[in-house]
Amino acid sequence: MTAETAPRTLRLAAADEVVVATADLPAGTRLAAPDGAPGGDVVVVGDVPRGHKLAVTAVPAGAPVHKYGQVIGVATRDIAVGEHVHAHNLGFDPGAREHELATVHTELPAPRDPGRTFLGYRRADGAAGTRSYVGILTSVNCSASTARMIAAKVEPLLAQFPNVDGVMALTHQSGCGLIPSSVGGGVLQRTLHGYARHPNFAGLVVLGLGCEMVQVQSIVDTLPVRSDTIVRALTIQETGGIRATVAAGVEAVLEMLPAVDARRREPVPVSELVLGLNCGGSDGYSGITANPALGHASDLLVAAGGRSVLAETPEVYGAEHLLTRRARTPEVAQRLLDRVAWWTRYAEEGGGSLDNNPSPGNKAGGLTTILEKSLGAVAKAGRADLAAVYEYAEPISEPGLGFMDTPGYDPVSVTGLVAGGATVVCFTTGRGSVLGTRPAPTIKLATSSETFARMRDDMDVDCGRIVAGTATLEQVGEEIFERVVAVASGERTASEELGLGQDEFVPWQLGVVT
Repeated sequence: MTAETAPRTLRLAAADEVVVATADLPAGTRLAAPDGAPGGDVVVVGDVPRGHKLAVTAVPAGAPVHKYGQVIGVATRDIAVGEHVHAHNLGFDPGAREHELATVHTELPAPRDPGRTFLGYRRADGAAGTRSYVGILTSVNCSASTARMIAAKVEPLLAQFPNVDGVMALTHQSGCGLIPSSVGGGVLQRTLHGYARHPNFAGLVVLGLGCEMVQVQSIVDTLPVRSDTIVRALTIQETGGIRATVAAGVEAVLEMLPAVDARRREPVPVSELVLGLNCGGSDGYSGITANPALGHASDLLVAAGGRSVLAETPEVYGAEHLLTRRARTPEVAQRLLDRVAWWTRYAEEGGGSLDNNPSPGNKAGGLTTILEKSLGAVAKAGRADLAAVYEYAEPISEPGLGFMDTPGYDPVSVTGLVAGGATVVCFTTGRGSVLGTRPAPTIKLATSSETFARMRDDMDVDCGRIVAGTATLEQVGEEIFERVVAVASGERTASEELGLGQDEFVPWQLGVVT
C-alpha cells in the first residue's frame, strides 16, 4: 500500500461506532462503509478534520461510543451516520469499570539478538550511563541564577573536553519556606538525590545560598552518589557573594573536567538501559501510530531484560483497567489503583475533574475525552506485564515494564522519570512538542508525517508512515528500538542539537510553603 492508496478512514475495532479520518473529509464526501458497519456508503455530513472521529453507526443520546473497542464517552445527543463526533456531541462519563487484578500474562517473544549491546559509560557501582555530564545541583531557588552563570562561563571551554557532554544547571523554584519533612520536601529531596545519583552525571557541584530550609550540607551528607562521581559543595553566603561563588564554581568544574573527559564508552548489555515513556501535544493519531509503535519498542527492550517506564497518572485515568489486569501481582495492580484514586481526590479538592485534562491542542487534534486520550496513551506500554509501580522520582529498580506516578505536565513528568534513573526518554507528540531533557537524551516521535515535515528540526522519527501504509507498526517500533540503542551509544537527538533540556528540569511541587 502506498500513501496514494491509503484509506481515508481507520476503524480500530470491529465494534466501534466511529472511525478515524486519515485525511480532511469535506462535507459530502462519500466513503464505503467499513467492514461490519451496517448500511451502505457513508456520506460525511459536515467537515471532519484529519485525526478526528466520524460516526459509521447511528448512536442514540445517552448511549456509549466506542473506539479501540473501549468506551470513550457517551453521546450527548443523537448522532447520525456520517456526523463528526467530537465535543459538541460526545461527553465524558466515567461509568463503572471492572478492574481485574493480575489476570493476564503475556510471554514476549525472545530477543533475536540476546547479546545485543550499546556503548555506554560504566560507573563504579556497575550502573551504565548514556551521557557524561557535570551538574550544578541547586538546593534552593536563591542559588539558581548563580548556577546558570557558572554553567554559561564553562560552556565555551568544553571544546577542550570532547568526551564531556555538557555542564547542566539544575535549578528549581523551591527549597526555602518548604518543610523538609513534609510531602513536598520529601519529593524535592528525592528528585535532587535522583539526579545526583544518575549515571549520566560524572561530576556535581552542589550549590546553595546558605540559610535555606533544605541545606547544602544535608544534601551532600545524604547523597547516594557513586564513588567515581566527583562532588564539590558551595554556599553563596560563605563564599562571599555571587561573583566570588561564580569564580569558585567555575574553578571547581574546571578541576573536574580532565577526569570526566578521560572516561570512555564501552559495550554494555541493552538489558541495562532504562527507557522513559512519555507524550505531549497528543492528537487523534497518537494512539494509532507513535504510541503503539513505541509500545512495540518497549516490549523489545523488556524482552531483552531492560526497564521501561510509563508515567502521567492523569493520562491513564479511564484506561487503568488495561494495566491492572497485566500486573504481575494483585499488590502491584492495587498500588496503581491507589494512585489513580489519589489523583481523583486531588482534582476534586482543586475544584476540577480529571476529564479537564485534554488540552485545547489535544481537542483540536481530534481527542475529545480523557478516556479516549488515556486509551491511546496506554499503548506506549506495549503488551508486557506490569512489574512495578513507583512514586514520583523513586528509583526504577525492577526489570520489565513499570509505571511512575507523575502529573501529566510534560517537564514535571519527565523530570520524575529521569530522577528515577531513565537513561533515554522517548516522547511521542501529535501537535508538535519541543521538549528536550538532560542529562538523559529525548527521542521525539511524530505521530503524523505532516507534523514530522512541518517541525523537521525538532523531530527524530516519523511514525505517520504507519497510516500512510509505507511502514508497518512493527517496522516503526523496531526502528524506534534501534534509535534508542544508537542514541544510548552517543548519537545526538534533535533536542540535543538544539541545546534543550536545562529549563525542562522541573521537580513536582507539593505541600505547604511557609
